[in-house]
Amino acid sequence: MSTVADRFGTDPERLWVGTVLGLLVALISGSLAFPRTVYDGFIWHYFWGPVQADANAAVCAVREGGTTRYLFDTAACSAAAEPVAYPGYTLVSEVGYVVVLLIALAGLVFLLRRLEVGTDPGLFYALIPFVFFGGALRVVEDATDTGGADALLTYPLNTLIISPVIYFTVFAVTLLALLASVALAQWGLVDRYTRPLLIGGGAVLTASLGFLVWTAVSPDRPGTFHPQVLAVILVGATASAGLTWGVIKRFAPEINAGTGTVGVVVIWGHAIDGVANVVGLDWMVALGAGPNLVPKHPVNRAIVEITAATLPASALAVVGDTWPFLVVKLVAATAVVWLFDDRIFAESPQYTILLLVAILAVGLGPGTRDMLRATFGV
Repeated sequence: MSTVADRFGTDPERLWVGTVLGLLVALISGSLAFPRTVYDGFIWHYFWGPVQADANAAVCAVREGGTTRYLFDTAACSAAAEPVAYPGYTLVSEVGYVVVLLIALAGLVFLLRRLEVGTDPGLFYALIPFVFFGGALRVVEDATDTGGADALLTYPLNTLIISPVIYFTVFAVTLLALLASVALAQWGLVDRYTRPLLIGGGAVLTASLGFLVWTAVSPDRPGTFHPQVLAVILVGATASAGLTWGVIKRFAPEINAGTGTVGVVVIWGHAIDGVANVVGLDWMVALGAGPNLVPKHPVNRAIVEITAATLPASALAVVGDTWPFLVVKLVAATAVVWLFDDRIFAESPQYTILLLVAILAVGLGPGTRDMLRATFGV
């Protein structure tokens, strides 16, 4: 950070604040000056439009003359003039989320330094329940979205738990828990701030899971429960991560020399995502858990399409077309873990810990959602 200060001749925190304000001013002023191009064609098309379509259970949303119209027919969506937004993600939106994530991580580093916390892996482990909570909270929206007036959460309130707004919701809950935990430690009420932080994460996660269980047993709610799906995903992810870890220890121990157990957790989190996709997209019928799910991420869809186009039908009937996604997740997670050595931890421990949490969240967050959606039939 001192290098940044020397290069730009300003304090890093001020530079961060100036950058954030500059981006906000550019987006707001651009939306006011060129609403059809900047807001409708970019912000709405790739970010807010998909949220609106998802929140209203529409096949797509169309922006016309500064107003939004919802369509519930695939053919009508295909025939509509751009901009048309579909629920889910696009490559443009995912790149935008990565940029926002990196900016947010930098801001969190400054906060952790001011609080004088986050220099050891304790923060990483304490934040794991919040990662699970993020995925579980998204499934809460899936479970409450009946597409009608009897939905427990309706538009616009349900946008708080739809991507990407849900990231800000989970971030706010996590930040409040962190600040409260640090305050408790500073007041001498607890020895370490990580303990109440871990308990807080467990509490919000338990509340979310409790709600999903209620939807599964309540006769008035649409949920079901498939414990065999949960067991297969957890066992499969643990086995694949364990096998990956064993190969690393045997043939390339330097890969995980810098991260240690944290690296294993990161690989396991991405294994959850990979196995949840394999089970959700290929094995649901075989497990007697209803129809297979549909891929929502561009990378998932691309891998499924490439595999389906490459392998013969006889092979696809046996192994499915999603298993390469698990391989990609394991290889990518291992490669990322390899980048973290002792020097990175020594130079900027807070940023390193937060970056590892973010890397875990990229896999475990959507993996938790897919796992719970399949498990509870939503």
